[in-house]
Amino acid sequence: MENAGNNVRMEQLLAEGKLVKLTPVGDSMLPFIRGGADSVVLCKPESFRVGDIALAPYRGRYVLHRVVRIEGDTVVMMGDGIVKGKEKVDKSAVLAIVIEIVKANGKHRKPTRGRLWRVLLPVRRYLLKGMRKWNKLFGKQ
Repeated sequence: MENAGNNVRMEQLLAEGKLVKLTPVGDSMLPFIRGGADSVVLCKPESFRVGDIALAPYRGRYVLHRVVRIEGDTVVMMGDGIVKGKEKVDKSAVLAIVIEIVKANGKHRKPTRGRLWRVLLPVRRYLLKGMRKWNKLFGKQ
């Protein structure tokens, strides 16, 4: 497994079929992946399905979001920490899927498909707000 030094190197390693470890930035995948704290292990997908966490280029940057729908050759992605706004990319643009999440404390977890979290989309805004307040009160970033 290799750490991605830069985007070109990451794409090259994935294209070669190697596993890549990456530390994402941002809060778009809260509560399951904390940007800057947790890491993910990526692999080139043979296939993927709804619920997988995928990496794809989108508008000049990379997004690491959950696949919420597949419409023909189009993949619709949305971050778990987002309540609205989705990205649409071509299936061929998906570079990798997450096969493991490495938490800040060193624990390794297999990603889930996030079925319940996806169903909770109508109330997700309130759950995320409550979690952020809880973490602020009790010092967990």
